[in-house]
Amino acid sequence: MARKVGVYTRISRDDEGESLGVARQQQDCERLADLRSWQVVKAYEDNDVSAFKRNVVRDDFELMLRDLRAGLIDGIVAYDLDRLARQPQDLERLIEIFDERPRLEFATVTNDINLGSPDGRTMARIMVAFANKSSHDASRRIKRKHLELAQQGKDSGGPAPYGWRRDDRTKVDPEAASAIREAQREILAGVRIGTIRTRWQEQGLGNPRAGTKRMAHHHVEHILTNPRLVGYRTYHGEILLSENGEPVTGNWERINTLEEWEAVCAAVAERKQKQPGKSLARKYLLSGIARCGLCKTKIRGQVNNQRKPGSKATRYTYQCSVVNGGCGKVGRTGEAVDRLITQLVLTEQRERAAVTAVPVEQRWSRENELEQVIQDIGQLVDAERSKQITVATLLQLLPTKERLRDELKLERARFYKEQKQAEAKGEAANLTVEEFFALPIERQQEIVLHSLSAVIIHPAGRGRRKFNPSLIEPVWR
Repeated sequence: MARKVGVYTRISRDDEGESLGVARQQQDCERLADLRSWQVVKAYEDNDVSAFKRNVVRDDFELMLRDLRAGLIDGIVAYDLDRLARQPQDLERLIEIFDERPRLEFATVTNDINLGSPDGRTMARIMVAFANKSSHDASRRIKRKHLELAQQGKDSGGPAPYGWRRDDRTKVDPEAASAIREAQREILAGVRIGTIRTRWQEQGLGNPRAGTKRMAHHHVEHILTNPRLVGYRTYHGEILLSENGEPVTGNWERINTLEEWEAVCAAVAERKQKQPGKSLARKYLLSGIARCGLCKTKIRGQVNNQRKPGSKATRYTYQCSVVNGGCGKVGRTGEAVDRLITQLVLTEQRERAAVTAVPVEQRWSRENELEQVIQDIGQLVDAERSKQITVATLLQLLPTKERLRDELKLERARFYKEQKQAEAKGEAANLTVEEFFALPIERQQEIVLHSLSAVIIHPAGRGRRKFNPSLIEPVWR
């Protein structure tokens, strides 16, 4: 009976995503298995996966080890030993299985190593050690090259970040840039990143990784706050600074102005500080805004399983709940209340916009002061470099200037955040009711809270009654 073997293929980088490298490896491995009269029953493939990086889990490699240990396959065929392992501990895990099952087969296309013999294992350990050193050397050279490119403001290659064209990383992709700007306006208007992530996933935006069912929250957050949006060059996730302490700028087109980007970053950071780890998701417009007319406890929406005749939509109500500390005596159908409050709020905001002049965009008043501090830092560094002052003098003067620079930058970010938030939240004047309800629920709530501090729902009495708008009391700001 032919021995049942598995073929293992791996390649570290596949920028095109076409899996051509692993396909060639599989063909050569299957040819070798035929020559040895082995039956290939399973192909294990880790495409675009490193075997050198310690924090990377190779899913098919782990599956192959489990199948070997369980006796589902009788051996492995790989193109080369370094396709299987570049870390000694991975090789030792494989050798341990061959110790437990001495009759296992092993072969590579490029070498003839027997993991079942002491000499073969020794040779394998030496080869993996050299492969590991080669990866270390290459990693060091690549890191040095990437740092040099970063210091020059150049790209270091790889797939284009979302927002830029795939065929030219220096040119903005208009469609993607528009999606980013729209999402940033939503963030400033109070919309959650989770809501944006869900919409992007449905629309295929954000360059989601192939095969993933759902985009990661941090992936969307990074896209919307990426320093690259304003031209800043990063290295290992941090903004790279020049010798005078200023951010290094890259040679690509910008998507945001500095004011826009700082406002979004500040809004995201502020939200994390206020609600660390807490979900801000809402289902109903007036949840937490509506209050009971009897006990004044906050009312939240809840599903009502009763449906209107001929309607497939599930109804919901605003109900004072004993569980939340209320009296439990007041409730109202949600759709009618939401529509009434929406009409009142949009009317009020249109009237306010008609009599309020649109403010001219203001600049931060301390911009010149910040520029002067940055120039002072650069002059101090230049003075030390030209030996006009000593290093000791530089280190005495520099920290105060740097601290003032950082404080001013923080103040600038806060100023533009508040300005952009006011702009984003004040764009509701021309919305229709239908357009309002098409917005994300967080945006709807922000618009309502721009005009109202609460909505009081008064009791309507017992029995089924016609909806009475006079029992819904908006509390205007």
